[in-house]
Amino acid sequence: MFAKIRGWFLCMSLACTLVPAAAQAEQLAPPVQVVEHLTDSVMSAVRSDPSLKAGDQSKIEQLVQTKVLPYLDFQRMTASAVGPYWRRATPQQRDELQQQFRELLIHTYSGAIGRIHNQQVQYLPLRAAPDATSVIVRTRVLDNGELVQLDYRLIKLGADWKISDVNVMGIWLVDNYRGVFAQEINSKGIDGLIKTLQDRNKQLAQARGGAN
Repeated sequence: MFAKIRGWFLCMSLACTLVPAAAQAEQLAPPVQVVEHLTDSVMSAVRSDPSLKAGDQSKIEQLVQTKVLPYLDFQRMTASAVGPYWRRATPQQRDELQQQFRELLIHTYSGAIGRIHNQQVQYLPLRAAPDATSVIVRTRVLDNGELVQLDYRLIKLGADWKISDVNVMGIWLVDNYRGVFAQEINSKGIDGLIKTLQDRNKQLAQARGGAN
């Protein structure tokens, strides 16, 4: 179950953070700029440091921590993935769920760094009111002649825009996790989900360590 989700995660990670943006003739709207800046910052870091492409795990994890995670709204993503059970969780359980979900994202993005290749991104017109605080940035990724749907849901927090979900080929990442998490909670409770995530993160950490 988690292996299947991780496969989608990896696909999303590659497209979300590792493709160079196509040149834009027009001024991009602020939430679209967030997606563009994320892409450019990761690509610039990888291009300037060969050790990242060579698989240096400490540098890859540092890159993910500094370049990718600041663009994501972890609390909203975790709460949405846990769904209605989030309201039943204690503060300690919420903290642990958020920490484990964060680690899962770190493992996923770290695994995607070594798969960089040249693609092009087309940004579609933003369909949102000027005062909107929740928008979807729609893009199409040109990959070996094939256009792939890749959309981002962004939430405005104060003056900043944060990514709260990613859609690849019609499947939203957080929505997909919600069903998996619900099955785990119904079977094992919230603590059971936390234990499952902890075990999965340990497995991923060991697998990455063994690859060095």
